[in-house]
Amino acid sequence: MKKQLSLFDCIMLIAGSMIGSGIFIVPASMSLKLQSPFMVILAWIITTILTVFAALSYGELAAIMPKAGGQYVYLKEAYNKSIAFLYGWTFFTVIQTGTIAAVAVAFANFSGVFFTQINDSNTILQLGNYSINTKQVLGIFIVWALTFTNMRGLKTGAVIQNTFTIAKIGALVLMIGAGLYFILTHSPQQIDWIPSELNLDYSFWGIFCTAMVGSIFSSDAWNNVTFTGGEIQQPGKTLPLSLIIGTTSVLTLYIVINLIYLYILPFNAIAHAPNERVGTLLLNTIADDAGLYLMAGLIMVSTFGCINGLTLSGARVYYAMALDGLFFKQAGKLNQQDVPQFALYIQAIWTSCLVLSGGYGDLLNYVVIAVLLFYIITVAGVIRLRSKQPNTTRTYKVWGYPIVPIVYIIGASFICINLLLFEPNNTVPGLLIVISGFPVYYFLKRKLA
Repeated sequence: MKKQLSLFDCIMLIAGSMIGSGIFIVPASMSLKLQSPFMVILAWIITTILTVFAALSYGELAAIMPKAGGQYVYLKEAYNKSIAFLYGWTFFTVIQTGTIAAVAVAFANFSGVFFTQINDSNTILQLGNYSINTKQVLGIFIVWALTFTNMRGLKTGAVIQNTFTIAKIGALVLMIGAGLYFILTHSPQQIDWIPSELNLDYSFWGIFCTAMVGSIFSSDAWNNVTFTGGEIQQPGKTLPLSLIIGTTSVLTLYIVINLIYLYILPFNAIAHAPNERVGTLLLNTIADDAGLYLMAGLIMVSTFGCINGLTLSGARVYYAMALDGLFFKQAGKLNQQDVPQFALYIQAIWTSCLVLSGGYGDLLNYVVIAVLLFYIITVAGVIRLRSKQPNTTRTYKVWGYPIVPIVYIIGASFICINLLLFEPNNTVPGLLIVISGFPVYYFLKRKLA
């Protein structure tokens, strides 16, 4: 693999992969659960702290192991192939492909604002109780269009990523600017930050953790840049720096946008926004009817760039797994443009299946527990490798070691425990998906023996 990605490319990949449609939607469910503006902002602040602490920890791992596959490679080096495979298995079956499927359908959903033929009820094919609609078809088309584009070379994918990430960051900044202007020229909402009847007992903190699923999912995919480690210029410096800049910048934007929501929209309106489209409600308030089209356009740009980033980076994990004999053999080969073409094919095929199944929404409910679990294990790998490989040259060491990784491990573990206690229907299936990788691993291991 050729080292073609610069610091700017890496920051754009992080930001572009993180910013999808979540920030415009999840504040509704978070507000409904938490019933307090202060608690909503606190949830985003805690998510920011934990995410940045994880990114700081990943920076050390990325600096000493700048290889294709990123997190998969870190887990293999810190622990063993079986743990790494469980991550790769969950990543392929649910985390990456499920996210791409959901974001692709979100793109199609908001395309329906401009093209009314694109909707759930416009059926193209009917087979008994099963049907395929225009929204699914457009979602699959976007997945394959970006898959083929990324087959043409890493630089092509990076140019698309940079272009759309700049566009959506610019649109977010304009949205914030319009919101601030509206606040200055109108009477802002009088915010009851902490309702007097708020009961901060243990059950509330359980609900608080379940509400954080929205902010965590909206802030995820920042680690995707590590999957391209073998294609980054000066990775020892570039990876840690891009992780810090990328995550901090995006999450700061998220907190500001949530404050804009709270100062312009009544809190009850946020919690009960139609179809949870808080962003649309905001722009409707600022720009009247034009707000619907402005938000739809913004989300289309945002989701398009997000799909591209996830598509580009995800294939590198399957490439690394294939080199270890733990994925399709062909996925470990590069085409003439030095990209893992077959890995891109397999990713697109499974993603298309998830889009057609319509079950990606349920799968995404299961994803957060699995994502957090592997983040915890990976961050713990920093401490483990310090002991296991004390003489390894570390061009970057996590700031505040060991406090930063330990705080992340404790915080994320607390969230996981509460998710298991308060939302077992969503979290237990997520753990079962992870565990289901064990028999697959031992089957592949026997085959290789």
